[in-house]
Amino acid sequence: MSIDNKASYAKAREKMVRQQIAGRGIHDERVLEAMRSVPRHLFVPEHSRSLAYHDGPLAIGQGQTISQPYIVALMTESLMLKGHQRALEVGTGSGYQAAILSRLVSQVYTVERIPELADRAMTLFRQLGYDNIQSRVSNGTLGWPEQAPYEAIIVTAASPDIPEPLTDQLAEGGRLVAPIGGTWSQALVRVEKKGGRLRRQELTSVAFVPLIGKHGWPEE
Repeated sequence: MSIDNKASYAKAREKMVRQQIAGRGIHDERVLEAMRSVPRHLFVPEHSRSLAYHDGPLAIGQGQTISQPYIVALMTESLMLKGHQRALEVGTGSGYQAAILSRLVSQVYTVERIPELADRAMTLFRQLGYDNIQSRVSNGTLGWPEQAPYEAIIVTAASPDIPEPLTDQLAEGGRLVAPIGGTWSQALVRVEKKGGRLRRQELTSVAFVPLIGKHGWPEE
């Protein structure tokens, strides 16, 4: 990549953060800095890179998408990350959300059901030096119980309700963010575990691809 291209992408990334993210009310400076630092264009197919910093989701193949930048920032800020937490991501997809999380927590565990996407994401993590991300191919609705509990869990695909294995793996005082609802539209929900109980709050309306698995939607 030429110096001119790098500068162009950096300028587009700064504009994205200023207009789409900070401009819509995301105030956590650590989240804003992570969004500035992670090269989103590398997480989309090469033919879509000119659109990488546009205000919307993009197809990444295998019937999956990379989320709109604002939604990535909103979900991340909603976890209220402080730097020491361990985070679980369900649905690696492009790897972009895991990359953002890796700049904000001590360790990221990410689960993806499609091997090609998982392999592509891990190759990119290694190339970028994001060495605090572990990935595996598995049924994401089951979480990653061997590494639990997690102070933060983020689900990047939609399910009819929050999978029980994920709330079981959420640490006391931890937060989980997930799109919950039908296959076409959902509510973005944040759950906090306090005194062993789950406190649930709806944040906004969203549209995510379905979460496939035992505690999500059946595979067609």
